[in-house]
Amino acid sequence: MDKNNEKAALDYHRYPRPGKIEVVPTKPYDTPEDLALAYSPGVAYPCISIKENPADIFKYTNKGNLVAVISNGTAVLGLGDIGAKAAKPVMEGKALLFKIFAGLDAFDIEIDEKDPQMFIRTVASLAPTFGGINLEDIKAPECFMIESELRDRLDIPVMHDDQHGTAIISGAALLNAAELQGKKLSELRLVVNGAGAAAIACTRLYCRLGVKRSNIVMCDSRGVIRRDRTNLSAGKAEFATDRDISTLAEALVDADMFLGLSVADVLTPDMIMTMASKPIVFALANPEPEIAYDLAMSTRADIIFATGRSDYPNQINNVLGFPYIFRGALDCGATTINEEMKIAAAHAIASLAREQVPEAMAKAYGVDTLSFGRDYILPKPFDRRLLTVVAPAVIRAAESSGVATINIQDFAEYENRLMQIICTNDSLIEYLIKAHCQCK
Repeated sequence: MDKNNEKAALDYHRYPRPGKIEVVPTKPYDTPEDLALAYSPGVAYPCISIKENPADIFKYTNKGNLVAVISNGTAVLGLGDIGAKAAKPVMEGKALLFKIFAGLDAFDIEIDEKDPQMFIRTVASLAPTFGGINLEDIKAPECFMIESELRDRLDIPVMHDDQHGTAIISGAALLNAAELQGKKLSELRLVVNGAGAAAIACTRLYCRLGVKRSNIVMCDSRGVIRRDRTNLSAGKAEFATDRDISTLAEALVDADMFLGLSVADVLTPDMIMTMASKPIVFALANPEPEIAYDLAMSTRADIIFATGRSDYPNQINNVLGFPYIFRGALDCGATTINEEMKIAAAHAIASLAREQVPEAMAKAYGVDTLSFGRDYILPKPFDRRLLTVVAPAVIRAAESSGVATINIQDFAEYENRLMQIICTNDSLIEYLIKAHCQCK
C-alpha cells in the first residue's frame, strides 16, 4: 500500500468513531415500562421459558441470527502470525460483511491462545451465545484439528472460512471454467501449488465435484509431494503421487489446470506454454498472484485466468459464499455445515454466473454488459441475487442430508424475507459499489 492508501485506510477505521461495527437495540427502550420488559423484572419470563425448553432460546433471543467470527491471529490475510489484537480489524471487517450481505449480526472474538486444545475449549464454552461460528485466520495444521473437534462437540454450524470459503468459490469457478473450456472434471489433470489449509480444502472439494485423485499433483515449497517423501503431514500424504516427477515445471506438462495458493511469481510463461490446450489457471496468492495477470493473459490466447484480486476479472472472493451459507444454515437450524451444503453452494454460485446480468449491476461496475464467458466465470461480489440463490440452495441441501432442524415449508415466502434483507441494506451496498469502482 502506498502512503495515500495507508492514510485513507487508517482514517476509515478511526473516524468518526473507532472500529467498523456497533450494537443497536431492536426493541423499544423509551419508557420505564420498556426497560422493565427488557430487563428486570420482565426478562425473567424468557429465562424461565428457555430453562424449561432450551429450544426457546431461538424464539426469545438473537442466537438464531448471530455468528461469532473467531480467530487467534496466527494466519492473518497476507500478514501471517500477527497476534490476536492485530487481527481485530480483519475480524470486525468480516462481521461487517455478514451484516451488509446477509443481514446476520456478528461478534468478532479474538482469542489470545495458540494451544489448539485450549483454543477449542474456549470456543466451545462460548458457543451457547451463537447460532454459528466462523473460524478465521488460524494457521495450518492446527486449523484442521480445531475445526474438526469443534464440529464434533457443537450442535451449531462451524466453518473455517479460509479453508472452505476458498474451496467453495474456486469450486464454482472451476465448474464454469471447465464448461467454457470443454473439459470434463473426471478427465481434468490438476496441479496444485501450495499445501496449506486452503489448498487441501480446495483439492478435497474438487474431488467431490468430480476431479479424480489420480489426476492430481500437489506441490509445496520442496517441489512435488511424492509418496516416497518422509514426514508428510496427513493432508499432504492424502495427495501424494507416485509419478516420477519432482518440480512444478514437470508437473505442469500437459496439465489442464493450475491452482495456486502459494507465493508470487512461481509460475512462468514457459510453464503455462507446456500446459494442455485451453488451460485454466487460478493464481490465488495474495496480494500478488503466482503470475501477473497481464503476463498470463498475453502468454496464451486460450487461457481462463482467475486471481484473488478485485482489480482483475474473475476474482475468487470468499464473500460470494460465507454470508449466504451461514444465512441458510442458521435459517434452517442446521447442526453443521456439511459437504452436501458446500457443494450445493458451489453449484448455486456457478449457476448464477450463467444467468443474464441486470443492466444496473453491470453499470455499477463501470461496464455496459456482463455475460458468462472467459472474463466472467463468477458473479460479482455486490450481486444482490446471491442471497436469494445461495441461501435456499444451502437449506435444501441441509434438509435432504438430514442436518436441518427447521423445515422451510414455503420457499417463495422465505425468498421474500431475503428480499427484505436486501432492501434494508441496499443503500449501504450502493455506497460500497461506488467506493469499489472509484478505487479501481
